[in-house]
Amino acid sequence: MMRRWMAAALAALMVLSLAACAGSQQEEQPASAEATEQSQSASVQEEEEPASTEEPASTEQQPEEPSNAQESGVLVAYFSWADNAVIDGEVDSVASPSVTAPGNVQQLAQWISERTGGDLFSIQVTEPYSSDWDACLERANQERAEDARPELTASVEQLERYDTVFLGYPNWWYGVPMALLSFLEENDLSDKQVYLFCSHGTGGLASSVEQIDEALPDSTALSENIFDVYEEDAASSQQDILAWLEELGY
Repeated sequence: MMRRWMAAALAALMVLSLAACAGSQQEEQPASAEATEQSQSASVQEEEEPASTEEPASTEQQPEEPSNAQESGVLVAYFSWADNAVIDGEVDSVASPSVTAPGNVQQLAQWISERTGGDLFSIQVTEPYSSDWDACLERANQERAEDARPELTASVEQLERYDTVFLGYPNWWYGVPMALLSFLEENDLSDKQVYLFCSHGTGGLASSVEQIDEALPDSTALSENIFDVYEEDAASSQQDILAWLEELGY
């Protein structure tokens, strides 16, 4: 009797054990199938989307190109009666053409600037001159006798940017306006190339070139090729000054 009972118990235990193994295998199979399906899906995706060979875009901002890549390196500085006079009433533009804007020297300066691309700088005094020629000349003569240096309204900013300077002036009392010497003392033109242009009366250049040469530093290269024009011909001298600039390489 005991043997039968033990045999029945062993048989029942074996049935339960086999049922548990079958359930375990059924639970493992779906997980394995799901992993296999995901692996195959990933493989297909890799085949459909090949790796890009392009480098990722840089996040660094590239510097902008300057709006004006090259500067001319030319300064056109000039002293003009028209820029330094107080107009007292009506002015006879025929008798005093150089005091009426643009004036002789200013007009020459504008033509030079247009051809060379140079920056214009008007040399101006803090105390303007009279628009009456006789009164203006009287003051100019007094300033020269006193070796005066009239005060200027401004100096050239960033003068180091320029390696060439065109310097214009009228002949006042057989020489330069003393304000021009003020300009040369306040603005160092060392190691620069300087070209002169002048509007004058019957006195021509007179001693103006010598005055400028003495005021310039020794390292300044002052050209002997000077443009000068009789004051009554200044307004019609555009072709002449352009020909002069062409000789200079402009």
